[in-house]
Amino acid sequence: MQNTMFALVKAESAPGLTLKRVPIPSIGPTDVLIRIKKTSICGTDVHIYRWDEWAEANIKPPLTIGHEYVGIVEAVGEMVKGVRVGERVSGEGHLVCGICRNCRAGKRHLCKDTHGVGVNRSGAFAEYLALPRENVVPIMDGIDDDLVAIFDPLGNAVHTALKFDMLAEDVLITGAGPIGIMAAAVARFAGARHVVLTDINETRLKLAEKIVPGLVAVNVAKKELTDVVRDLKMTEGFDVGLEMSGAADALHSMMSTMRSGGKLALLGFQKAETTIDFNALILRSLTIQGIYGREMFETWYKMMSMIQSGLDVSGVITHRLDFRDYEKGFAAMMSNESGKVILDWTSAREAL
Repeated sequence: MQNTMFALVKAESAPGLTLKRVPIPSIGPTDVLIRIKKTSICGTDVHIYRWDEWAEANIKPPLTIGHEYVGIVEAVGEMVKGVRVGERVSGEGHLVCGICRNCRAGKRHLCKDTHGVGVNRSGAFAEYLALPRENVVPIMDGIDDDLVAIFDPLGNAVHTALKFDMLAEDVLITGAGPIGIMAAAVARFAGARHVVLTDINETRLKLAEKIVPGLVAVNVAKKELTDVVRDLKMTEGFDVGLEMSGAADALHSMMSTMRSGGKLALLGFQKAETTIDFNALILRSLTIQGIYGREMFETWYKMMSMIQSGLDVSGVITHRLDFRDYEKGFAAMMSNESGKVILDWTSAREAL
């Protein structure tokens, strides 16, 4: 095996990324070395690429980025059990402390000391990734590699959508980005009656309509949500709301169209100055639940099982590119006109 590999690196505190050769990571006795096949570009990666305020506060160059991927186990540490060389895997990108109250209670997704792959340590936009065994997720049979590469964001969608009961409920989802679209597909798969997805981006709304059967896609720049509630004959409003956009107007609109006793799950990051009407929240007995990441590792099991049972979100992938064309991939993501973008690393050895 070569001593170096191709990797996409945030080399300095400035916009952009650099494709360069770096040392292949070494592994310890409890680690697994994964040969990356395909990766997917995340919104977090776009923040790092742009070098915005969030990235400047959280990223310490030089750093190999990326955390959405599928690969093959190349090597295992001497203490690793349950994972074999040649096995197809992905991995949970949140590394937890294991000793805080939540970790010890089996709620590792709530660890207060979480570190992120591709954010706080070397990531997956490379030929190889070193990962602790406990974070490695073996992949069930019959699931396409491209889908596995987007399991991280699909996990966000599944965790958010399944936080509250969906069966026969009327569901409002705000934000038709890839995670919002996948959440709509999950809500439909989980038995929701009406699934309404809102945005102001016509391209993404049209993409969502192709992916989610029976979806009601609404451009809120052209139509009021109150009219949608009336048209669908929902006499009291939505039962469940999933806020994926991070837009204050979307959150306010969602709260105003929920029935009394409605439940809201919030995944989209709101700006610090965002306010809500607490009196309305109290008087209407609304429940608001913040969502971060995925449940470790129940969400992984559920999304693989759902895909094996017929859930289809493959249409959310709109671009498939060689890793050397990463600039085109980031341009597509930043256009807000794409779905998920896949980068293929299988040609990396031939690119020397």
